[in-house]
Amino acid sequence: MTISVQDLLARNRAWSEKERERDPAFFSRLVAQQHPEFMWIGCSDSRVPANEIIGLAPGEVFVHRNVANVVVHSDLNCLSTVQYAVDVLQVKHILIVGHYGCGGVKAAMQDSRMGLVDNWLRHVQDVRDRYRGWLREIEDFDQRADRLCELNVIEQTLNVCETTVMRDAWARGQQVVVHGWMYSLADGMVRELGATIERDDDAIDVYEAAVAGIMRRG
Repeated sequence: MTISVQDLLARNRAWSEKERERDPAFFSRLVAQQHPEFMWIGCSDSRVPANEIIGLAPGEVFVHRNVANVVVHSDLNCLSTVQYAVDVLQVKHILIVGHYGCGGVKAAMQDSRMGLVDNWLRHVQDVRDRYRGWLREIEDFDQRADRLCELNVIEQTLNVCETTVMRDAWARGQQVVVHGWMYSLADGMVRELGATIERDDDAIDVYEAAVAGIMRRG
């Protein structure tokens, strides 16, 4: 079925009318101000809609997405979003959410040449190279890619914790918890990776324990 831009506009009108019928004050509350307690850092994949997966309405989760859910200390777009979420919106939880079957991770695994995005996926390849010996022991490619998806999430969880934004927030006593999650396209379920970090001092220990947990599971 082909969907046109006009179809999208029509669907938008229908959605707006439905929301106002269900809750006449819905848009009034949205206009007033957003007060999300959660920030979602996820993959750009169109099959992974942040709000719907965790059952939250618009305004209840602050979202940043990029290919393969990467957090890089030189990415001012991501860092600015994290800073706004933590310092201005005062979110209480940052969720780094990868997904099984991630095309970006598979491309990084295979050294695929896709163009400009290859430079971005170099960050995922750094994770791959760090655990190359262990990953090579996994014969099935899809299983190996899924383990790299998990390792990548744990790596990005640590990267978030090591930003000046998070270190400053924790230093002033702000309660912000960072979580590493994986989403399955196969059943729509989210699973924790044991990478939940509540303070700066715990970051490395939690990171190493989460990696060890993946390696034990194989």
